[in-house]
This record gives sequence, structure tokens and C-alpha cells, in this order.
Amino acid sequence: MGASSLGGDPVGGCPSCSARSGPPFCHDGTERPIPRPTDAAEQKTCYSGKKKRHMLKNLLLINATLRIVFLSETAPGSVHDKRLADTTPYPLPVGGQLLQDLGFQGFTLEGVAILQPMKKPRGHVLTPQQQEDNREIARRRVRIEHVNSSVKRCRMLKETIRMWKDGMRDMVMEIGCALHNLRVRVTPSWTPMV
Repeated sequence: MGASSLGGDPVGGCPSCSARSGPPFCHDGTERPIPRPTDAAEQKTCYSGKKKRHMLKNLLLINATLRIVFLSETAPGSVHDKRLADTTPYPLPVGGQLLQDLGFQGFTLEGVAILQPMKKPRGHVLTPQQQEDNREIARRRVRIEHVNSSVKRCRMLKETIRMWKDGMRDMVMEIGCALHNLRVRVTPSWTPMV
């Protein structure tokens, strides 16, 4: 599946310190289970050690109104989120903000402010201000987890999908994302990301 459009500042730090100049975006990886492939090489590439099963992975990019604006190409489950993000061309405006978790440690985009929690140094503790900044980022970033949950309301995406025809699994993922965007548009209870 090709990447779908669905509708350089310092890394880390407090959102209030980073001068919210542009619109906020948030990205995260999502995995979908598949049956165990019969080919040994494919078994190895699709096996996700984190989930202890065979998976397919995509990255979702959402905007401030919680609409999915970008769905990455499908990758095998063994590919790490950061490695997948490095090869994905993000359609972000210069001057925007991108919220991410520590799974994307070291990922940057030119002209985009990256906001992520501060990692605790080995053998040390975070200062109270750094802990407060991490809570503020987590409060904003949790909305991508809500979007992932909304996409996986379709049981075909949450449970093992047994469709073998080329492109079918990707089409189901695109439909799940489109249904989420429809829910956001027609249901006023979705509060925007601040």
C-alpha cells in the first residue's frame, strides 16, 4: 500500500516553552495481527517480539481536530516505529509541532518542532519541572491513543484478519481510518487536541 493522505527545533521540552507557533500534530504506530505466514522468511519479518505474534504495522498522523491526515505504508511487525518514521515522507507544514513518544527518540523533521517527554537519565531522577513538562506532553499526546482505539473499533483490525488477496488488508485499514474521520466529523463529543 502506498502512503495515504487522509484528509528543526530542539527535541523534548515543555510545550509552553516551545512557543506553540504552528498547528499541533501527533503520530504513533499501530499494529494489526495476521495469521502466522507459511514462508519462514516472512515469519521472521512479520513477528513482533513486543506483541509475541505476527503483525503488520502502520504509522498514523493526526491533526489538532483528531482527524487522521496521513496513513503510512504497511510494514512488517518487526520494523521499529522510529525506523518506519525515518522512511516515511510526512506532509507537515513548516513551523508546525509534532508530538511523539519515546519510541521515536532521535526522530526529527526540518522546520517542525518535535515535542516528546524527557527521558530519565540512568542513575538520576527528573526534576519536578521536567516531570510536570512530561505530564503536560502526555496529556496532549494521549489523544493519538484514543484515535488508535477508535480505528480498531472495526474488529477486522483488532483481531487476526484472514484475508489473503493482495491489497485487502491495507484496504481494510484505510476503511477503518476513514470511518474514524467520519465519526470525528459527525460526533461533537470529540474534543480537539490542545
